[in-house]
Amino acid sequence: MESTRRDDANETSSTTSINSAANVEIDLSGLIGDVVHVVDNLLNLPTSEGQEKLVVAHHMVGNTYPYIIDDWKRDIQLASSHSIDGFALNIGRDEWMGDRVADAYSAAQSSGTNFKLFLSLDMTSLPCASEADIQALERWVLRFAHHPNQLVYKGKPLVSTFAGEGCSCGGNFSAAWTLFRNLMKGNVQFVPSLFVDPGTLATMPFLDGIFNWNGGWPTQLNEQSSARQIAEAVASLNTDATYLSGLIEKTYIAPVSPWFFTHYGPDTWNKNWIYRGDDWLYVNRWEELVNMRDSVNIVEIISWNDYGESHYIGPIAGAQPNSQGWVDGFDHQGWLELSSYYIQAFKTGSFPQITEDRVFVWARPHPKNVDAPDHVPRPQYADLTDDFFWAIIFSKSPAIAILYTPDPDTHSIESPAATIDIPAGVTKLRHPLATGKTMAVRLEREGAPVLDYRADGFLFDPNPKVYNFNAWVGWTAGTK
Repeated sequence: MESTRRDDANETSSTTSINSAANVEIDLSGLIGDVVHVVDNLLNLPTSEGQEKLVVAHHMVGNTYPYIIDDWKRDIQLASSHSIDGFALNIGRDEWMGDRVADAYSAAQSSGTNFKLFLSLDMTSLPCASEADIQALERWVLRFAHHPNQLVYKGKPLVSTFAGEGCSCGGNFSAAWTLFRNLMKGNVQFVPSLFVDPGTLATMPFLDGIFNWNGGWPTQLNEQSSARQIAEAVASLNTDATYLSGLIEKTYIAPVSPWFFTHYGPDTWNKNWIYRGDDWLYVNRWEELVNMRDSVNIVEIISWNDYGESHYIGPIAGAQPNSQGWVDGFDHQGWLELSSYYIQAFKTGSFPQITEDRVFVWARPHPKNVDAPDHVPRPQYADLTDDFFWAIIFSKSPAIAILYTPDPDTHSIESPAATIDIPAGVTKLRHPLATGKTMAVRLEREGAPVLDYRADGFLFDPNPKVYNFNAWVGWTAGTK
């Protein structure tokens, strides 16, 4: 579990939206209900000659204490089947992690895939104050550097970090990481996530690139942000340019993340806030990355299994970091299914053809303004979210979409419902949540339902026992 809040989180109810891929503004004033509708055209995008595009996912080894090789193999095969190329293995100071990482590499080798792994050194856990500390990092890397499933990028084993700007060996972090590079005799593609002014990156010769960790969320927003600032953040998460300007001909790892909520009290990690995950955050960021793919070498999904921060897209497995109160029952694998479409677009420059109807929905499980009898206070920035459910529809041909909030045991469409004509392609919709109700989407063609999805297991609860700003994610597919 990790996070660094170096900036700050939001809220919007805009009635128009601009499709970043097609640059088409759509007037929404005549829609029924509170719905935003955006169509993504299938575009052929420019390719980068000779530049391999990779997508990896951040995997928290700290949450794998009970894993055996078969667990790693399940994760690897599942990720690979969704076009993910590898895992960034986040490691800390616990000695048992070496065995889990070794199991991960063994599982990758026997998985029947070409799946790759690389180390992400968690420098909020690993020490780096002495030369012996840096030598220990070198040993970590050398242990797996020549494994056939090590991710080699630009001819060298890739190594990343979470943080590292606090390292003091040699007097400052620049001296510490220069020593690390020297110990590796330059045989490393070192692409850390350092929380520093990106304008200073060009002054750091030990870098082979940078991972812009916080670029996947609107971290610049806080409760004092104006409506205009929120709207601008919703329109673009693009902090990438400030990093790329200092990285001429170096490797850039860009982040994408579907959500962020953590809820630890002062008696544990004292982390209790959200970033705004509204506005189809995950999809909008993917679209942004597809459009700027010529400048991005690797996309890293944050995360596969960081349950403590609620942005996992893999199955809930292993050992949770005391996050069961907001994670159990909140599967996110619908986001994994959604990822495949955008991963293929990022890698190839063309959005795949949609051959079956699919619906994806997600929402928080209670109103943002509830007063819960929770020993941990309401999370910071909780006011910066909206009480909607968010939907993405893949439609193989034009259809009518109906968004509604039925009782949990019925498919009955009651007012208020939103009815929209949607074209073939990808459509983004939102609809107000209703307490005591679930969420549902129906697609119709020629007056008959072709897909009817009700979020069984979800209830928008007006009286929760604890604060939970995690997302419940569901999805379904129709026939091809």
